[in-house]
Amino acid sequence: MKAVGYSQSLPIDHPESLLDIELPEPPIGDYDLLVEVRAVSVNPVDTKVRKNAQPPSGEYKVLGWDATGIVKAVGPKVTLFKPNDRVWYAGSIARAGSNSEHHVVDERIVGRLPHSLDFAAAAALPLTSITAWELLFERLQVVEGKADRGQTLLIIGAAGGVGSILTQLARQLTGLTVIGTASRPETAEWVKALGAHHVIDHSKPLSEELKRIGIPEVTFVASLTQTDQHYEQIVAALAPQGRLALIDDPAKPLDIMQLKRKSISLHWELMFTRPIFHTPDMIEQHHLLNRVSDLIDQGVLKTTLGENFGKINAENLRRAHAFIESGQAKGKIVLEGF
Repeated sequence: MKAVGYSQSLPIDHPESLLDIELPEPPIGDYDLLVEVRAVSVNPVDTKVRKNAQPPSGEYKVLGWDATGIVKAVGPKVTLFKPNDRVWYAGSIARAGSNSEHHVVDERIVGRLPHSLDFAAAAALPLTSITAWELLFERLQVVEGKADRGQTLLIIGAAGGVGSILTQLARQLTGLTVIGTASRPETAEWVKALGAHHVIDHSKPLSEELKRIGIPEVTFVASLTQTDQHYEQIVAALAPQGRLALIDDPAKPLDIMQLKRKSISLHWELMFTRPIFHTPDMIEQHHLLNRVSDLIDQGVLKTTLGENFGKINAENLRRAHAFIESGQAKGKIVLEGF
């Protein structure tokens, strides 16, 4: 089968950083689906793994976790899906990625593809939707429902993949006042269109920007990028007994003692935790994706597709990785078909 992989960690401008390769068909486990991949998206995790995970000598590593496609075969213990079902998922970082014609994935982390989206538009959503949902409702423990509790959420990096869906979830499913950050006019407009009540500039001191909009402190912070650069400002902006959740990999250690005086709680979100450890509640990602699928079909949420880079091949994936690494992405980059 066709696939895109790499045999050595190289800068993305190197012609061998990602290669078109041929691989054997993957074996199917008891709870696995064999999926014919129709579309994928590219996430920051793809670039991080490519730069830091060197494959064993003589082997290729296939990246890609977001995928949409059609079930071709199922394992002997599969109960949730059948052949020809249209599915979407974000996979497991502990297994081979989805940048391949055929891919195997545990049914418990797979959902029903939204009826109202095509494969490419849907591929923009699984990984970021899981991340945003778990961060908002499980890590920060925000209560779903439109009741106004006087609570505010600051999303740092609201124009990116996770921020784009988190902004929608917070605005559509909760009573929070949603404040997104963006540093360029086009990304600020994007965040506003997604439903943020306010958009502030994270290239300026957050405390000054919050005061400008008349909100001196916030209840929750979702820090999605450059947490170490904003950390002191985040602590200053959080109300006593506030909650901070982050998903990035800070370049500098965070001084958690700064959180003590305000009794601020710190939460990490990694959507791969459940599939990595096969947690007892692993199937929650199946239910979560089905819920998001329903919300898409009901018109409550919309795709966060930013750009379609064309066919799934090494050249287009190198271009997508370079764009992600530039930090200029708005929404999600998808690729479609082989």
